[in-house]
Amino acid sequence: MSSTVGTTAILNRDPLVTGGKTMADVNDDISRPLESFPTKQWYIAFAIALSALVGGFSCIGYEIANGLGNLGLQSTVGWGVFIVNFVFWIGIGHAGTLISAILFLFRQKWRTSINRSAEAMTIFAVMTAGLFPLIHVGRPWLAFWLFPYPNSRGPLWINFRSPLVWDVFAVSTYLTISAVFWYVGLIPDLASIRDRAKNRLRKMIYGILSMGWRGSNRSWSHYEVAYLLLAGLSTPLVLSVHTIVSFDFAVSLLPGWHTTIFPPYFVAGAIFSGFAMVLTLLVIARETFNLQDYITVNHLEAMNKIILLTGSIVGYAYASEFFIAWYSGDRYERFIFIQRALGPYAWAYWTMISCNVLWPQLFWKKSIRRNIKAMFIISILVNIGMWFERFVIVVTSLNSDFLTSSWRYYRPTLWDWGTTIGSFGLFFTLFLLFCRVLPAIAMAEIKGVLSVGHPTHGGDKHV
Repeated sequence: MSSTVGTTAILNRDPLVTGGKTMADVNDDISRPLESFPTKQWYIAFAIALSALVGGFSCIGYEIANGLGNLGLQSTVGWGVFIVNFVFWIGIGHAGTLISAILFLFRQKWRTSINRSAEAMTIFAVMTAGLFPLIHVGRPWLAFWLFPYPNSRGPLWINFRSPLVWDVFAVSTYLTISAVFWYVGLIPDLASIRDRAKNRLRKMIYGILSMGWRGSNRSWSHYEVAYLLLAGLSTPLVLSVHTIVSFDFAVSLLPGWHTTIFPPYFVAGAIFSGFAMVLTLLVIARETFNLQDYITVNHLEAMNKIILLTGSIVGYAYASEFFIAWYSGDRYERFIFIQRALGPYAWAYWTMISCNVLWPQLFWKKSIRRNIKAMFIISILVNIGMWFERFVIVVTSLNSDFLTSSWRYYRPTLWDWGTTIGSFGLFFTLFLLFCRVLPAIAMAEIKGVLSVGHPTHGGDKHV
């Protein structure tokens, strides 16, 4: 009886690919953006992203040429929006590895339409995050001093007790593993594009990138083993990278930072913001490239459920921070949290609360979880809220330090905002170029969940 019920539940699941697609349709639909001229919408989006990128790098050039004194930095707030942006973009990169690695290990078939874009987003987000420590060095050409290599500078060595050095190792490892994982997953699809190419140069380029893939049984066997091993390596990185980033704050003695809740709190927030950014990108790609049959409302609803879960965890963390500040009896800790909610940066705090805690609660209602416009707006609000979360954590603890005579209101300048906007320009420029030269959906994996070839032929019936 239980076996019959389980089988019925599996058979009643909605298909992961709609429209009665065949394997040839998958190749045609997903390869079309790569083989045809860009749409008008793509050109508009690319022009906006590229303009933001050029403006942002102009600001960076001005800051390097004239010094960081042009920024809003002061004696207490020494990093400002640079560390805010760094933590924000590292967090954005978490959803890609979670979707690709962890959901793969748990054999969640609904990941197949969204994992490729999420993996690309991870790489571009980490690359964007890496800009900010380099800029803040002030002399980016000396950034190699961060790496522990034998040198001739006498006693000047790396401080391995500094969490900033831990960041170098954690983030570089995360970027390397994520890039290899992404590339290995691309190989079968690159071979498909190579075989379709009519231009000789195009065929040669994709032929080199596909590494001679022929799709033999032996190739698939080795591919699956390699992909599984990389998924296993990537999974602990989801937890470790943002945990180490949280140590930038948690190992200090500043009130508001010196807390053991930061590692799980930062990881949950990273997954929260990362899924929101993936959702934003997928809604845009779905409408721009007519991929509604592959990126279905069911995929997006599953992501909304994860956003709801992680948003609730983040809200619980906010409440826990206030409770611990009161329960500890530490007047400095208590003061910082009162300042966050009622002080000069209360506007930023309540923006964070409304975007991260209140708006995602609308996803309890199924009609909103499945409404494209509503989920798109909420995903943008979540990322606004997560940016302000990092702003609140960084600025409120540093601005009101132990020495009241040094208190000053931190105001980001035009150059701070220009660099921030430029980081978004870099991220979206890279993502739009990715959609033009590489398949945004994993064709090989999509073919594995098609209804064709299944004995019932009634849609996808895989668990």
